Amino acid sequence: MPLVSLQNVSARKYDSNVLSGINWEIAPGQNWAIIGPNGSGKTTLLEIIAGKWPVAKGQISYGWNTPLREAIELASNDYSLNRIVSAGAEYYQQRFHAYEAERAPTVRAILTDQLKPVGTVNENSVKLEPSKVSNEELDEISALLSITHLLDHPFVTLSNGETRRMLLAKSLLKKPRILMLDNAFSGLDVHSREVLRNALSELAKSGVTIIMATTASEIPSCITHVLELHKGRIKTLSDIKDFESKSEQNTTHPKPDPQQLARFGNPEFTDFKFAIDLRNITVRYHDQLILDHVSWKIAKGEKWALSGANGSGKSTLLSIITADNPQRFANDFDLFDHKRGGIGASIWDIKQKIGHVSPELHLYFPRNTTVFKTIASGFFDATGVFFKKLTEAQLVRVREVAELLHVHHFIEKDFSQLSKGHQRMVLLARALVKNPPLLILDEPCQGLDSEAVDYFKSVVNAVCDTPERTLIYVSHYQAEIPECVKHFLRLDKGKVMNQM
Repeated sequence: MPLVSLQNVSARKYDSNVLSGINWEIAPGQNWAIIGPNGSGKTTLLEIIAGKWPVAKGQISYGWNTPLREAIELASNDYSLNRIVSAGAEYYQQRFHAYEAERAPTVRAILTDQLKPVGTVNENSVKLEPSKVSNEELDEISALLSITHLLDHPFVTLSNGETRRMLLAKSLLKKPRILMLDNAFSGLDVHSREVLRNALSELAKSGVTIIMATTASEIPSCITHVLELHKGRIKTLSDIKDFESKSEQNTTHPKPDPQQLARFGNPEFTDFKFAIDLRNITVRYHDQLILDHVSWKIAKGEKWALSGANGSGKSTLLSIITADNPQRFANDFDLFDHKRGGIGASIWDIKQKIGHVSPELHLYFPRNTTVFKTIASGFFDATGVFFKKLTEAQLVRVREVAELLHVHHFIEKDFSQLSKGHQRMVLLARALVKNPPLLILDEPCQGLDSEAVDYFKSVVNAVCDTPERTLIYVSHYQAEIPECVKHFLRLDKGKVMNQM
């Protein structure tokens, strides 16, 4: 008897058909990878199996009688499915504020459900139910995912990759029969990806069924079968050997339209010699040193890649540059040849010259705003809400950039109605819309399929093909770094280990 059986299943989200005519069985001993381009329905398929989204047509049957929530665990790649973590994660600059760590629960408290009510006056008087997680279980899962050293850290101080490993640990401690993962490798460094692959292999050996939405290049060795989606329908069902033996298709993603790129133009503000001059930048949260005397000088027009393991300090360093970190006031640096705090160096002066996208910005960006307003908010460095009337030139610009990144078809839809991959493309359009002299792209390709990654790289190469535009690019994948990048800086535990 199959563990899960889908018969002619269809699903709708908002006003669109997302899945149609899905017929699929998952047998005991099978572990599946779901692949397909952005918007093909991968996440929705996981959600309907887990009972998180209703079926519009057809039916799903399960090979057990226990409640779904006890048998299936969907480990999301954000905070959306974890009520406790979601309630504590309020705004995207949160991890850079030291006082937030004082009121945020620790990783240990989250994993063991030992959370005191927010706003408790006398925490000692609050009695909690005994944890259902034993110390042995906590130690085992923490070791499996290499987060033992993070157990007593406030969760809001974790890096993007560390947070993902914490959420996966939370899912594993529930001991599900079926573990479902949505882009689990996204945002993880090389070591963390290997840790996850080993963890999934151990889980599969223990009898846990693995179903994961991923990319064709990130299928771990424990996977036995592959389902490929295309426009909400099953394109192929194959075992892993057949899938691997298929010759790679020579698909060619369209290059940026030369006329669109010509209209993109050079940045308007170019009156500076150095975009960034950081001198001995140090950031500390209580007794934890995050950045340790980092110096970095970037001349106008240089293209840099910033690298380092999860938790090495990359996002914190960028938060100093983007004026999102309050500890910028305690450090010495120049931006666009203006000294911190000097004339022309206000937060808004700085942000106006920077196009920025990051995993944190995506995670916290307001969902209930249209794609058009999301892109247009880049003119004002607002998170989706602005009160200024757009000029005719700005109206045209929004649509030009939307077309350049192939999201113009969604221009009137709500941001929330898009797949995560399409959402990321919209935020990239937001970063480009004001034609800034400095682009800071922090893991911009998270959630994008391989063709979208290739296309986006070609866009970055094209818009940066000028000595007037400066670039800082962060990625854990060497293949994602655009060819225009010629300089490299690597961080390790908050220190500069390599600069060239």
